[in-house]
Amino acid sequence: MKMKKATMEDLDTILAILRNGRDQLAERGVDQWQGDYPNVQHIKEDIEHGYAYLAQSNDDLTVGTLAIVDAPDHFYDDLDGKWLMETEDYVVIHRVAIHSDHAGKGYASKLFIHMLDYLEEHRPTVKSIRISTNENNQAMQHVIAKNGFTKVGTLHGAFRPEELSYVYELLVPSVSGHPQV
Repeated sequence: MKMKKATMEDLDTILAILRNGRDQLAERGVDQWQGDYPNVQHIKEDIEHGYAYLAQSNDDLTVGTLAIVDAPDHFYDDLDGKWLMETEDYVVIHRVAIHSDHAGKGYASKLFIHMLDYLEEHRPTVKSIRISTNENNQAMQHVIAKNGFTKVGTLHGAFRPEELSYVYELLVPSVSGHPQV
């Protein structure tokens, strides 16, 4: 697997993967992404800022997407919890999705491994990686924990008043010891 920085030419591909991810979540009874998030404007901004990436299999098939957003990310200003490290040298992972056509092949774990390797190589000043997911998104919680992240707190009402998200962090010195899939 490899990661490719997205361009505006990839906008429709990313939107299709995220819509498919929204459908997968709905099928599992998870209300994450069931409103107006993520939307076209979010993805355009991700691409314009250089945050959006495509996940490609070894045969160059695009299987997923994610955004690696630079600090500060005010989304986490109301964290109910405590970071493992208070730092401004962090990135946040948002909008992770693997298309259902490629589900069950370990691509989510591979995407995390390649994202961690990418950050280690291309972003050596990053000290912390942060991510959150809906309280009911057990599949993503599993992938996050499997890749060494620690649950550090919760966010209440991040997208809708009744929504609860679990927040995780991984300190980058831990990256070199991340599990191999």
